[in-house]
Parts: sequence; structure tokens; C-alpha cells
Amino acid sequence: MAVYMIFNEQVTDHSRFENYRQQAGALILRYGGRFLVRSGNVTSLEGDPGLHRVVVIEFDDMAAARRFYDSDEYRPLIQLRKSASTGYAAIVEGSPSSTRTD
Repeated sequence: MAVYMIFNEQVTDHSRFENYRQQAGALILRYGGRFLVRSGNVTSLEGDPGLHRVVVIEFDDMAAARRFYDSDEYRPLIQLRKSASTGYAAIVEGSPSSTRTD
């Protein structure tokens, strides 16, 4: 089952964050992640979702997502990201939309 790693970040140090972004992007691709959303403008439809810089990355399954996030290569980049932004990260399990009936 596909999973989606979602980041919602407010960048506080653009220079440091650019350093993170360049390193993390290649690493995500190497671990099989596929970018579905990378930043862009957020248009609120109902209420204030508190979204800033939104990134959604698809992985084949939870094991693949965890291999990336828990890897020795990504661990120092987590600290770099946290030093350059504030926000949240989560992994959400998904299902193919073609099989959904709701």
C-alpha cells in the first residue's frame, strides 16, 4: 500500500533550507520516493489549515518510507531541516483511488 510523507514547514533560514533541499531531494529519489507536491501556493477553502511550504512524497509502502526517514544518510539532514524551519512531518497510509468506493 502506498504511503505519503507530508511536510508542512515554515522556512526561517532560506540559505540553510536550500542546502537541506538540495541534499534531501537526491536522497529521497535514491530511496524510491516520488515528489507529488513541492511547495507552491496554498489556497484555503475552509478555515485556516496552517499550511506553509507543503511537500508530499509518495513511497511504495511504509517500509520504504521508514528506510528513507530512518537512514544514516537522512538523519543529519533532519537536524539541518529543523535548524532552518519549523513545522510538522507525518506519514499517511493511502490506497489507490481506483479501488475506493467512498
